[in-house]
Formats: sequence, structure tokens, C-alpha cells
Amino acid sequence: MSSRTNRRRKKRRPARFSKIMKKKLLLVFTFILILSGVLVGRLVYIDQVKGEEYEKQVLSQQSYGNQSIPYQRGEILDTKGTILATNEDVYNVILDCKLINEKEDYVEPTIAALVKCFPGITEEEVRTALAKQPDSRYYTLCRKLQYQEIEGFQKLQAETNKDDKKVNPNVQGVWFEKEYKRVYPYNSLASKVLGFTTSGNEGIGGLEDYYNDTLNGINGRQYGYLNTDNNVEKTIKEPVNGNSLVTTIDLNIQKVIEEKIAQFQEEYRDKEKEGDGSQHTGVLVMNPQNGEILGMSDNFTYDLNNPRELSPFYTAEEIASFGEEGELEKLNSIWQNFCITYTYEPGSTAKPFTVATGLETGKIKDSYYCDGVEKIGGYDIKCINRSGHGMESTEQAVMDSCNDALMQMAADIGKEDFYKYQNIYNFGLRTNIDLPGESRTDTLVYTAENTNATSLATNAFGQNYNVTMVQLAAAFSSLINGGYYYQPHLVKRILDDKGNTVQTIETTPLKQTISKQTSDKIKSYLYKTVSEGTGKSAKVEGYSMGGKTGTAEKGNREDDKYVVSFIGFAPVEEPQVLVYVVIDEANVPEDEQSSALATALAKKIFAEILPYINITLPLMQIFCLLPIIFRTEYHKINQSPRQQR
Repeated sequence: MSSRTNRRRKKRRPARFSKIMKKKLLLVFTFILILSGVLVGRLVYIDQVKGEEYEKQVLSQQSYGNQSIPYQRGEILDTKGTILATNEDVYNVILDCKLINEKEDYVEPTIAALVKCFPGITEEEVRTALAKQPDSRYYTLCRKLQYQEIEGFQKLQAETNKDDKKVNPNVQGVWFEKEYKRVYPYNSLASKVLGFTTSGNEGIGGLEDYYNDTLNGINGRQYGYLNTDNNVEKTIKEPVNGNSLVTTIDLNIQKVIEEKIAQFQEEYRDKEKEGDGSQHTGVLVMNPQNGEILGMSDNFTYDLNNPRELSPFYTAEEIASFGEEGELEKLNSIWQNFCITYTYEPGSTAKPFTVATGLETGKIKDSYYCDGVEKIGGYDIKCINRSGHGMESTEQAVMDSCNDALMQMAADIGKEDFYKYQNIYNFGLRTNIDLPGESRTDTLVYTAENTNATSLATNAFGQNYNVTMVQLAAAFSSLINGGYYYQPHLVKRILDDKGNTVQTIETTPLKQTISKQTSDKIKSYLYKTVSEGTGKSAKVEGYSMGGKTGTAEKGNREDDKYVVSFIGFAPVEEPQVLVYVVIDEANVPEDEQSSALATALAKKIFAEILPYINITLPLMQIFCLLPIIFRTEYHKINQSPRQQR
């Protein structure tokens, strides 16, 4: 039994591979190895050489999100934190034409939804976009819509039935790009200071222009792939928002300035010719102790939310006649800031500078005799009082605005020192205020090298050279603050988007123009000018004030065109506010050369802002003023009879 079993087992042993079979197997195995090697090599080649090309092809077949995330432009605030310029969310309607064109089922429902939800979009407009740019992933169909305008379409897209399935699944390829629109809550208020923005967040005029890079930020970007379940894998680079500006402008002071200018323009409007109260009326209010501009405006304010609208200034017929270039020229003239771009002869507001120069150099006399005219360089140059003031002390020459005495002072000072101090006061030089468009006046002033006797004489009382309002106000501030020249400026702090201060604008004096002793004398003269002299119509009862009037003939003297002005300050002992009013060609032919127009306007402004900024005359300040008053009265009493007027 066992031997038989053993024989069966021997018969069942598997047959061994023959040599031929082994060779065949080896060939098959080798072929598979070679084929695998070729395949791996091909894959490596594709990845290294053609990978980017194939990747683009794959990505083009997927729903891919790549959108810009806009930054917020920084805000502009007044000195107390009131927002003067900010941003508002708006939305652009974007078409993914390629996605819509992928299926016929998407086209009609999407077009119908767009036309239904957006009254401003037409069926023809959408079909044209899909036909002309069929492969575009980004086609802007509509810009700057409010949220309530896109809300209906969003609800239509998201609407579901009771089974939680989309009601409008074939409405595809429409999304909304968020951006920000610049908004000015107070419309035209402080338009010359703020300026406005155009598309792309580019500032035009004012602080928007000067601080454009500071206010602007950097856009972010969102990358992501959308699968069929609308799940997105995102990579987000957050935007960097712009910084905000805290200005020196006081909203309430700015309101007073613009309101009073508007009232003046209306009061002296030529009803027959429909002319405004003046060609230009400018007002500048600043703190003379640090150069901060508290308010600034002229009579051409415009709506910052609609800056290209000319209808408030011209009739429809006039606008139609301008043409494109003419219209732009008119807009530019309206957008310009009179207080920094317009140059004019300052007139008698320049006299305190001549007197200060004389006091500093020690070259002027205590008094001068005015007979009403000076014969200089072959010209008869007349005083404001044609019959003459008689003997005038230095103080009286300022109080009475005596041209004759000032011309004699300039002759005593001499041209070298006179123009040396003109330069010290910064005449002929830019103030470098932080606004664009400040005019150069270097070619509009004389120097010791190119002057003559006539020019020196007329320069002494503010004729025959030009200044800007901000230039004269900054220089005048140094006469009354102890002699320190501060750069005028409108921004005092820069904040990041979280409200943290990233920069504080220091208010250090750039130079000293005159001594404190001279400054005190000039203030006492200007105090008497407002109390008893040519500026008394600017006096606000209950306040200690100083100031100087100005009347300057324009251009060709035979034309009888005038610029009248007044520059004043309060309180006298420690001036906290300066108001400068300039009226160019007042529409009052019989009284165009009267500085009373400027003093009246200045008084109205002072009357409102002095109580607002809480300027009072403390008891200690009264005691400080007594020596100035007594010294003046003593000087008058002790004049000889020939010296007294």
C-alpha cells in the first residue's frame, strides 16, 4: 500500500521549466522593465519640460478664483476727529464669460437674471460681452453699485427650495468685486483744503493730492480653486490699508469762514450783471504760535462728491459754449486754492515788516514828517492822506498807514538791510505748506541788486512786489509771536488703520525773524491800530485785538483796480488766532479801494470764532498790557506841539 502511494506521489511532482521557457520569461520580464523605465522617463520629461503648459490646460478647465482684495484709503479728520473724507463700500458686477459659455443651459437664465435685477444692464450688453470676449474670466459689466443694488441678485443666486436645492442652478458666472468709493460727508466744506480723488485712488488737489501715497495702501489678493461642490481652498494675501490724516482744520471755524464769504459775495452781488461780490475773496485762519492752519477757503467752493459739476458757477448755455478744453480750464480755475496759488501786491499789511526791520537794525528815527507826497526817482509818490499827516511817530505811522513815513524809513534802513530782512521774512520763497500748487514768488520780488529808489520806496508800503496769502500770514505770525517763523501746515498726526499714531508733525520754529523786544513793540503798534487807527472797524468788543489794513493798486495803476485786505490777531499779549482776509476787485465801484470791506468781513469772522475757541482777556493779561498803553500815552503827551497831529 505504501509503495503504491509513493509511486503516485512521484507521478504528481510539477514539471520543471525547460530552458526555452525560462528564456521566454526573461524576455517578457525585461520588456516590462524597459517599458516601465520608458514610462517613468516620459513622466519626468512631462513634469520638467511640459509641466507648466499642461498645468495651465488643466487649470483652464477648472473653476478658479483669483480676485483682488481692495485696500481702504485712509480717512481725513479735522483736529477734533470729525471725519471729513472717508470710504463707502461699492461693488462691481463681474462676468465669467468662459464659465457662462461652457453650457448652453447657463446663458439664457443668467442673462434673464441680470436684466431683471439690474435696471441699468440690457440684454444686448450682456450678449455682446459673451460674444466678443467668450474666454474672459473677468469682464466688468457694471461699476460702483451700492449693496442694496446687488442684494436682489445675491438672493436669487442663493434661493433654495424645501429640499435645500438651488432654485436657479443655471445662473452662473456672475460675481461681485468689492471696492471703495471716496465720500465727503460735508460735500463742499473745506473743498480747497481736501481736494478729491479720481478712479484708481489718485488725489486731485488739496490733501488728497499732497498725501496721496500716505493715504493709499496696497491691494490684497485671494487665490483659490472651486470644486463642483463649491468648496474653495483659498490662499489670501490681506490688503494693507492706507494711513489716515488728523488735520489742523477745525470744522466749526471752517464753517464760519465759508458762511461769511458766501454772505459777502451775495451782499455785494451785481444783480444786473450777475457778478459775485468780488473776483476773489480769500480767508485764512491760523494759529500764529505754531503755524497750524485752522481754516482756509475762497469764494469758489465746489461739491467734492461731484467735483466736475459746473452748473453752480455757469449757465447751461455758457457750459455748452466752453468745449472740452474750455470746460477743463474752468474746472481748474475753480479747483485752485486762492490762498496759496494767487499772487498779489500786499499793500499796507506789509508796513509792519518795514517798521520791524527798522527797529531791528536801529536805523529808523522816532518820528517822520508827512507832507502827503515824496518825490522819488522822478515820480510823485503820494500818501494815503494827500494833504499829509504832519509829524508821525513810528506808532502813528502804522496806525494811520502813512506811506510817506514808511518811504522815509526804507531810505534810512537802506536797500541792503531792507532786502536782507525781506528774505528773512521769507518773501520770494515758498512756505512749503503741505498742499500742492503753492506759487513761486522769487521773480516777483526785488533784491538789493536789481532794485532802485522808486522800487525801494514803494516796497516799503507793500506795492511793486507780490506775495501769497499763506506767505504773508506765516511771516506776519513771526512778528506777533515773539519772532519765530513756523512752517504753515495742515496735518499734525498720521494714524494707521487701527487708529495708532505712526507720525506726529513737529511744530518747531524754522528760524527767528526778529527779537522778542521788537515783536512786543510791533504788537503794541498793531493793538493801537485796531483800537484807534485804520483797523478799528475790525474791533470786536470785549477782546484784545491787533491788526493792519491793506489797500493795493493792481497792475496798471490807471485801471483803478484794487486788492483790499486786513490781517488781525487776538489776544494781543499771547496771540492764539490770526485771521487774514483778502478781497480782490470788490464789486463796489464807489468804494472798491476801501479796506473797510475787509475789516467788516474779518470782524464777522472774529465775532464767531473768538468765543468758540474760548479766547478771553484774563486779569493778568490786562495788567501785562497796561505798560504798553501807558508808554504809548506818555509818548503822546510828551511830544512837542510841532510833533503833535
